[in-house]
Formats: sequence, C-alpha cells, structure tokens
Amino acid sequence: MKLTVWGAAQQVTGSMHLLELENYKILIDCGLDYERNTWLEENEQFPFLPSEIDVVVLTHAHIDHSGNLPTLVRMGFEGQILCTAPTADLSELLLLDSVNIFLNKQRKSRKGKRNHITGPRPLYLQKHVMETVDRFVCIAFNKPFKLNGEATLTFVPSGHLLGAASAVFTINEQGKQKSIAFSGDIGRKNYPVLNDPESLPQVDYLVCESTYGGRFHNKEKTIEQVLVDTVNEACVKSPGRLIIPAFSIGRTQALVYSLNKLFSKGLLPRIKVFVDSPMAAYATEIFRKHHHLVNEEAQEFYRREGDEFDFENLDYVADMNASKAISNYFEPCIIISSAGMLEGGRIQDHLYYNIQNYYCTILFIGYCAKNTLGHRLLRGDPIVTIRHRELSVYATIKQTDLFSGHADHNDLVNFVKQQDSSTLKQIFLVHGEESSMIKLQEALSEEKFNAEIALKGKTYILN
Repeated sequence: MKLTVWGAAQQVTGSMHLLELENYKILIDCGLDYERNTWLEENEQFPFLPSEIDVVVLTHAHIDHSGNLPTLVRMGFEGQILCTAPTADLSELLLLDSVNIFLNKQRKSRKGKRNHITGPRPLYLQKHVMETVDRFVCIAFNKPFKLNGEATLTFVPSGHLLGAASAVFTINEQGKQKSIAFSGDIGRKNYPVLNDPESLPQVDYLVCESTYGGRFHNKEKTIEQVLVDTVNEACVKSPGRLIIPAFSIGRTQALVYSLNKLFSKGLLPRIKVFVDSPMAAYATEIFRKHHHLVNEEAQEFYRREGDEFDFENLDYVADMNASKAISNYFEPCIIISSAGMLEGGRIQDHLYYNIQNYYCTILFIGYCAKNTLGHRLLRGDPIVTIRHRELSVYATIKQTDLFSGHADHNDLVNFVKQQDSSTLKQIFLVHGEESSMIKLQEALSEEKFNAEIALKGKTYILN
C-alpha cells in the first residue's frame, strides 16, 4: 500500500491524496489549488493519468476538496465518486457556481452586443460539472462499503459541514489487514446546526488536517453573547445597519439559526434580517432536505418553534432588484450576504453604499485570505477600492472566530489522542500552513505520536 500526497501539502487548498493498492488506485478528494498565480496550469496538470484512477472518495463539498473533480472527469476519469448524500447535493451547487466564477473572470469588457474575452479560459464548463454529478454514488455514515475484494470504506461524521466525513479504509493486502483514515476537515464541538465530529476507529495510519494548528478559538464569549452585543451596539443603541459577510454554504445557515434562537428567546428586538445570496437560499433547501442529519438541538428547535432557517422578520432576497432595494430600507437591519472574503458577489454592492456610513457595522465571521478586500478591512486600511472606486472606511469593523467550522489546536490534538499511540504507526499532517503544521507536529510528539509533515509528491510505503 502506497500513499502520495499531491495537494494541501504545507498549504491549505488543493486537497488530493492518492492511495495505491495492488492493481487499484483510490483518489481521496480532488480540490482546487488556488494559492499560486499559475493556478490554472496547476489544476489542469495532474501528476497521474486520470484514466488510471479507479475510484474517487470525496470527504466534503468545499471547493478546496471538490473543486477540481470536473477537470479530472474532463481529462479521462471514468469511475465513481463516493460521498454522502448532502455532499453530493452541495458539491453540485458549488461546482456550478465555480463555472460562473470562471466565466465572469473571462468577461473583461463588453462592446455592443458581443463579449470580448480577454481573461483566462475556464477550467471546466457546466457540461463537465453535470458529467461529474452523474458519477456521484452516495453512501450513508458508518456503513462499511466494499470497494473491491481487498478494500472497504466507511464514512465517519466529521462535523465541519453538512455531510462532511472522515474516510476510513480497511485493506487486506497479502493476507495482512491494514487500516488508514483521512480526517477530511474536522469540525468544532457544539457548532450551530451540525453534529459534533465522531471518534475514528483505531487505525494504523492517519492523514490529518492541521488548519488551526497552533491557533485557539476565543472561548471568552458564546455565539449568542457576541451576536446580542453586536446587534445591540449596531442596530439598537444607534439605529444603524449590521452587515455580515458570510459564506453561503454552512456559515449562513449557522448564523440564521443562531439569530432565530435569539429572536425566539426575546433576547433581541425583531430587527429585519436580509439574506442576500441566491446560493445561500439554495443551500438552505439542501439543509432542509437532509434535516435528519442536523444536530439534536436544531431538530428540537424545529419541533418546538418551526423551521430553524426561517422566521417572521427574515427575507431571502431573490433577484437583483430586490437586492438593490435594500439600500432604500432606512430602518435598522441585518444584511447577510456573500462572498465571505468580499471578493465578489452582492456583498460588494452593500459595502459600496455603506462603507462610508458611520452608522454601519461590518462583522466578519470567517477567515479572510491575504490580498482580499476582507483582509484589507480587517488590518485597518483607511481607504479601500470597491467597484473601481477608492472609498474611505468610516464603518465600524469587527470580527469573531466563533463561527469558524474548523477544530482548533486543542481539538485537533484531542482528535488524534483518541487513537492508541502504540498502535497508530504514522500520522501525516496536511491541509495547513507550514507554521501550523510544525506546532501541531510538536504537540503530537509530546503525546508520543509519530507525526510527519507530508511533502508534496513524496510516496510513502505503508507496511
């Protein structure tokens, strides 16, 4: 059995791991790598023949894990893509959105009735996404699925996102049984809507994410306390508006549910809430479709209060005219819109009209990568460019990490400590910046685990 890490090696994006058995090749995740200027070439040039991959196992729907699947299909992969049912539905939504992003990057100018294409060509088109979706085969959690005569796959819930899973393989090789687990992205405990990550069975090898290695979530306040304090400051004490950039899938549903609980308890006046993201509305329907997989607290809320993703003072904004009309709503309100890093989408319109508003607060609830508009606002730039115009920042900028869907350093260490260090032969750290990996490696070494920072392209023989 051989393991080669081809993505998310000493970086976060582009998860892609090749597990080779005798006459059988398994690809775990096939995500977009968008951390280099040459991202198009990086994602199109696979280090193996796609046609030689027998099966793909997808841990969850986020683009850094699923986003390059249509390219794999376009270039010759003909096998099945195994995932949970929510992952299949959410992946289709995200991959179709990726096509729109590619095409929008192409359209640099329009003259008359013709588009003048000057940007990079799309990595894939809608037809490639639909060909990819046709290959999805859905597997239930904690139900062993036989891949071939030698290998069995089991999905174990990992939290993080609806449908997200760790992939556990049991392999019989030359009369000897081996096991390896791929953590996927590990979620936090007590996260809105989602169940806690479950413990993995004992394995011989573990490929583990390290996104928050060396970093710790703020535990001084709860999500409810942060929202109550922020909304009161932004919308009650002064009659302003609160703008919350949020990723459409996962983050928005957690935020809407959290606000719904506060309104239901009477902890906040029923201020108008706009969810201005068509994708968030589509994703919410997927959460409703797979409602049996949300956590018990959310299910109990549904039985007692009704739909946790809808309430009287909430509007899901459908079209652009309705979106633009929000600018003419002069009462205090909360606007939830995407994209979370402010690099596109309807959120930019709301910022354009409100960034110079002293009575506006912008609350960031997610990570913002360097060189994004969100990052510039968080570092305190006094002037930013929005819609090709330089604007002074008069709005109040705030941030909380309580809606982060990733396990922090302590959670990662505890996740690994569920394994017996005398039985677990090797840990391979992936999906994190090098500094995070080093800190997590040091912590695991103190716990007597053999942890190694995986190198891109290096093949490890797993005896």
